[in-house]
Formats: sequence, C-alpha cells, structure tokens
Amino acid sequence: MSAPVIEAVTTTTASGPREGAFGNAVALACRECGHRTALGPFYACPECFGPLEIAYEFPAVTREEIEAGPRNIWRYKALLPVPADIETSPNTEPGFTRLLKAENLARELGIANLWVKDDSTNPTNSFKDRVVACALSAARELDAKVFACPSTGNLANAVAAAGARAGIKTVVFIPSNLEQPKQVNSAIYTENLVAVDGNYDDVNKLASEIAGEEEGWAFVNVNVRPYYAEGSKTLGYEIAEQLGWRLPDQVVIPVASGSQLTKVDKAFQELIKLGLVEDKPYKIFGAQATGCGPVATAYKAGTDAIRPVKPDTIAKSLAIGNPADGIYVLDITRRTGGAVEEVTDEEIRAGIVLLARTEGIFTETAGGTTTAVTKKLVETGQLDPELETVIINTGHGLKTLDAVSGQVGAAATIAPTYQAFKATGIA
Repeated sequence: MSAPVIEAVTTTTASGPREGAFGNAVALACRECGHRTALGPFYACPECFGPLEIAYEFPAVTREEIEAGPRNIWRYKALLPVPADIETSPNTEPGFTRLLKAENLARELGIANLWVKDDSTNPTNSFKDRVVACALSAARELDAKVFACPSTGNLANAVAAAGARAGIKTVVFIPSNLEQPKQVNSAIYTENLVAVDGNYDDVNKLASEIAGEEEGWAFVNVNVRPYYAEGSKTLGYEIAEQLGWRLPDQVVIPVASGSQLTKVDKAFQELIKLGLVEDKPYKIFGAQATGCGPVATAYKAGTDAIRPVKPDTIAKSLAIGNPADGIYVLDITRRTGGAVEEVTDEEIRAGIVLLARTEGIFTETAGGTTTAVTKKLVETGQLDPELETVIINTGHGLKTLDAVSGQVGAAATIAPTYQAFKATGIA
C-alpha cells in the first residue's frame, strides 16, 4: 500500500544530532503561527512563544510493514521522532497493550459495542511508558546527561525506570502529598526522588526553572516535550490496528495536561492521510474530575478561555490546574462532535469499582474518572450508545489504593465453620 507524503519541510542545521536521529521528523512546527524550527531541545516558538510539535516527511508506510514490527511501540517507528535503529537502544519497550472487548461493562452502561484500551499492563503500569520511551530516545540523541521530569506520579515511575534501564542519571520531582505507592514506585528505581511542597503546577514551574539553569538536563515534559508527546500517538495507532485497521466511532480519554487526547486525534489523522485506515467521522470525549476540571468548565461555558484552578481531587494523576493542551482539547472535542465532562470523587470511586467488577480491570483514579464520565455521557445523551466506543484505561489501581480502600473489603469475618459461612447468606 503506498501513501502520500505529508508535512514536508526542508531543514538544515550546521551541527546537531546524527543524521536520522529523529527518523522521519524534519522540523519543530509552532501549533499557533506555523513557524518552523530546526529539531533540537526546544519547546517554545521563537516567533510567538507558542508550543512546538513535531512535523514529519513520512515515506510510504504499509500495514504489512507495521505488522511485521516488534510487539511494542517501535512497530510504528516510521511515524515517530526516533531513529531507524531504535530497537538496539536499551528501553522499557512499552506498548501493544490489549484492547479488551468489554461486554459486561457495555451491558451495565447500555452501550452496544464497547472496548477498553488497557494500558495498565505497560512496564511501569501506565501509559506514561510510551511517552517516556520517545523522550529517552531524544535525550540520548541530544547528549543529555540527566533524564528528569516533574510528575503527578505515573510519569515519575516511567522516567525513573527507563533511566535505570538506559544507565542514565534520573531525577524526578513530585508533589509531596502524592499517593505513597507512586512515591515508592519511583524511589525503587532512582535515589533522586525529590518531593516538593506544592501542587503539580508548582512542581512544573520549578522544573522549568531548573531546565533553564542546568545544562545537559532533559526534562521529558519541558525541554524535550515535543518528542515526548508523540509517544501518545501510539495509543491511537494501536486502537486502529487492533480494530482491524479502522477507527472507532467514539473514544473517551482522561484529560490532565490534555496532550494524550490531542495526540490520539493526531494519530487518527495521520493514519487517514497515509491511507492506512478509511476516512470516517469519529468523536473524541475528554474526562476530568470535578475537583480539577478547568477544560470541562470552559467546554460547558462555550468559551476558549481556560481558567487555572487549584486541584482538589483524589484523581491526582489528572490534577493539573493549568493544562498546557487544554485549548487544543476544546478544539478537538468541538470539531469532532465530542464533549468534555467531569465527575465527582465519589463517582470516580464508583467508576473504579464498576470497571473492576465487570471486566476484571483494576484501574487507578484516572481510569475511574474515564469510566464514570462514560456512564455520565450516556445518561446525559452526549455519547451515542449505539456507536462503537473505546475508553482508555491509563494506569493500574495498585498505584492508588487509598482511593478505594475504604470502599471495599471483606464481606464478613467468620469462624472457620460451615455453619458460620451459611449464616453470611453468600451461598
């Protein structure tokens, strides 16, 4: 199958990474003014200070070539900013996680055809392994000496593990009130876990300051963010491939910074342009927690102005009060006919339990948010229950045990006798 060339541009630099270091990526393009910048450790447009993203000159790519690749994200290396020999570099090899037909949950929610893209089975049990793998490749090519990140938890886990595997010094910054399991999951991989008194936005601000002062530091979601963010596209690629090379009708995606949602949409658009899937309408929905729902608030108000909030929710992995890609989430959900909805902490807890007891998937609070929002979207008529729908589970519930530890437990405590068991009424 042949495919057209898209996003073509010619870029030359006097010096820099080795030829082909970023694969078929050819420039950094401003998402606001379109200005092109040479590939490098840049994330803000020099003309308008808008965010930069990767622009490509894709060769012809066939389904057969992709299917012959490894069962991880590198099967899509031709569509990512990574070198052709990426498989030879030590990495955690994330991706190609299961797409589960969720018939029990579908019946519970009244949806005719429902799937769960379960990213809790990645190496550190969250989708962040995908984005970190791409960021690590960029850090190597840019000769970074330190691999770092500000994080709400899952990213810190992924960065610490990937850095350990690659043999590069890692430093991860987290809010000091982060869930204990996520702190342990980072500290086990690196001795350089730094807890900051403040919320994620405070941690992110500190990381940006350090990135500007310290030479040789690659902050995955700051100065190498354009490369890092591309890893989320692989979720969209996998969903389409696992559905038999077709796009779903509807997708529900949790929103923290909003980058994952925007990149899934970018993946769908690239697959269409490359002729790998048939062009068709699809709707994208965003899921937020009421205690940190600035994008949902703006969507419901019909405005493009996203007002930053101070997070107050059990969904700490979604607790970004000033989401960098929020405006783009609004653009995409409105363009596709989707929506951005929010749910309370109690609804999030109920969503965690519902997904576990219908499909055997123990999700963290972000997945509970997505499940609960999907339920709410059906109840409010915003999501069409007759259309094929995919929801994304981004992480494992063992990371956020406190969220449901008071909600579930032993049905009864009994003496070790048959009579005592019969008295419970369980039989």
